[in-house]
Amino acid sequence: MNRFILNETSYHGKGAVAAVADEAKNRGFKKALVCSDPDLIKFGVTKKVTDVLDGAGLAYEIFSDIKPNPTIQNVQSGVEAFKKSGADYLIAIGGGSSMDTAKAVGIIINNPEFADVRSLEGVAPTKKPSVPIIAVPTTAGTAAEVTINYVITDTEKDRKMVCVDPHDIPVVAVVDPDMMSTMPKSLTAATGMDALTHAIEGYITKGAWTLSDMFHLKAIEIISESLRGAVENTPEGREGMALGQYVAGMGFSNVGLGIVHSMAHPLGALYDTPHGIANAIILPTVMEYNAPTTGEKYRDIAKAMGVKGTENMSQEEYRKAAVDAVKQLSKDVGIPNNLKDIVKPEDIPFLAQSAYDDACRPGNPRDTSVEEITELYKKLL
Repeated sequence: MNRFILNETSYHGKGAVAAVADEAKNRGFKKALVCSDPDLIKFGVTKKVTDVLDGAGLAYEIFSDIKPNPTIQNVQSGVEAFKKSGADYLIAIGGGSSMDTAKAVGIIINNPEFADVRSLEGVAPTKKPSVPIIAVPTTAGTAAEVTINYVITDTEKDRKMVCVDPHDIPVVAVVDPDMMSTMPKSLTAATGMDALTHAIEGYITKGAWTLSDMFHLKAIEIISESLRGAVENTPEGREGMALGQYVAGMGFSNVGLGIVHSMAHPLGALYDTPHGIANAIILPTVMEYNAPTTGEKYRDIAKAMGVKGTENMSQEEYRKAAVDAVKQLSKDVGIPNNLKDIVKPEDIPFLAQSAYDDACRPGNPRDTSVEEITELYKKLL
């Protein structure tokens, strides 16, 4: 049996942010706690949503104690802020950090037995759905607005906790490319490669099946066509990436990922490496490692990325073509091709064990070990 979980409602396209007020009113919500990070507030991105709330006469308070890799302490502060505010729903504005924080806050408010946050790691046995969340992404990458996943950093143990819970999915996603138009090139590139990683890992993961394959292949195609333009801030590129990353999220949220994410998570926890950059650097090497267990799927990936003549290629040729296409896209948008400026060799044993213990590892198409992951990190130096 396969299960598929998506938002109750989602809005897409230029100007979609106006739907936030309509949804809040139609659902009878009274007051929002708006979760958004300090930079988005500083540069007026959050204001695009709060102006809509102001125009509709809707009450809200803002919570901005959110770091790029949100911590247990950020979540606990958010829980207290929600309680003090008298809010009855959450609006998450931002990238994965704002949305992950909102998800954890919403879950704990309705399931207070998980207030320590650490007990949410993995597949937590929560009993009640999160406080309702309206998610408004400002980056085209994480797709947290449509997933049942969130990631919180345990700073005491230098590790990221991957939390998987059907109760945390936002009830409404508002995917408006206008909310993403002020992203700098570097962030656009990093989050875009994160979205491509979601689509490729989701397509080859052990849990993949017909319905998820449909979403992932289309997402690979859209992202490959759109990311270069998005980095140059073209309207077409922004719109394409806004849609492509969401489509990827529709798939991977329901079937899982693999060791690209397992290896990227410890880099974020230990070095605060941007998640998308870590994924982009690791992806081609892990694709090469996984190739023997992927059947003909790399032919499909290469074709979706625009490679011509895949139908006439040998298995070795189309597998190489898929990896090369990923490398070229990553290079074109300015991503480094190795981890030598990020990883300290003496940290590799800790990184490899953390990656092996990560919740994404079991979904990898090729069974692995701490020793093999160690060699992959070394190869990436």
